Amino acid sequence: MTPAYLLSVPRKIAVLQAKALGDFIVTLPALGAIKETYPNAELVLLAKPWVKEFLARRPSVIDRVINVPALAGVNDPVETKGRVNNANSGSGGPVEVELFYEAMQAEKFDVIMHLQGDGKAVNPFINKLGAGLTVGMGNPKAEPIDRFIPYVHYQSEVLRNLEIAALIGACTTRLEPHLEVTETDEQETAFLKEIIKDKRYVVIHAGADDTRRLWPAGKFANVADSLIERGYEVVLTGTPKEEKIIASVMQAMNRAAIPCTSMKLGGLAALLQKSELVISNDTGPLHLAQAVGSPTVGIFWAPNMLNWGPLNRNRHRLAISWQLECPQCGVKPVSPWPFQPVVSGCDHPYSFVESVSAGEVLELASELLPPAKN
Repeated sequence: MTPAYLLSVPRKIAVLQAKALGDFIVTLPALGAIKETYPNAELVLLAKPWVKEFLARRPSVIDRVINVPALAGVNDPVETKGRVNNANSGSGGPVEVELFYEAMQAEKFDVIMHLQGDGKAVNPFINKLGAGLTVGMGNPKAEPIDRFIPYVHYQSEVLRNLEIAALIGACTTRLEPHLEVTETDEQETAFLKEIIKDKRYVVIHAGADDTRRLWPAGKFANVADSLIERGYEVVLTGTPKEEKIIASVMQAMNRAAIPCTSMKLGGLAALLQKSELVISNDTGPLHLAQAVGSPTVGIFWAPNMLNWGPLNRNRHRLAISWQLECPQCGVKPVSPWPFQPVVSGCDHPYSFVESVSAGEVLELASELLPPAKN
């Protein structure tokens, strides 16, 4: 493998990460490492359109965001199952894609790095963008790029991305993802502040795009009721398409929670940051909460914990399900990695985290929560 040095200091570095919210969050330490090592280089992120809007409103190491056209395997919701996805499905037309290639070639990037996937779909894509050096991941079936680490599924995504950044000599001591919350973000929460007043509150996020990651609504309801009894307000967050999940939680509750499904991503970041605790399935808002500094209790399927679990346990706790077999067919959909129904032959819509008890989640929450004040 090529040593981690560059023949000259790069002027322009592009990084491809055109997936979902959680996938973006875990790239933040690697992006910070690149900027820390090459502060005078323009750092350009090739991403989904929502990222450009989100980063335009806050301080960031990213100098510019370029939208990637919808393209199967690159900017495609098929690869983001179980994660928040803000892009349109389908592929861009051939003219749009060719114009994108031409525009990227005209940029004359010194380095293009990808932080997504095993290289089979993405390596041919970045090889067409005309960079002086291509960097990322690969496996025996992937098209070659200049520098790469082998793709081994079970690895912390944060550390994987830092390992890729190190291929160009980029390093940092800041391993935790971090995002700034702005005054504009705070303003988007004004309507909720009127409801919550000055009470302490806990955010519960009961949604996820993949049924296998969904903790049962009744158990979320049990936790929410217990927290309200302790003197906390409970805010139930979700996307508009998760309204039915929130409704199921509220119907199972004995007390009243505050539903919230219309907030923009910046407002959600502010809401999460000011909460006493966030309790969530393993999905984008959980990683966002960690990046803005909120304590969290995450409900994880054991194999997924290896990739997406937080690096520290000072502010974060994990409720882990060790169920590996599908309740219907007995298949273990963990080879070659989780949630591959085409590979495993199992696509039965069961929760793989259902075995986690409400008592366990409440016990973990109690370790992080301060005493509530009425």
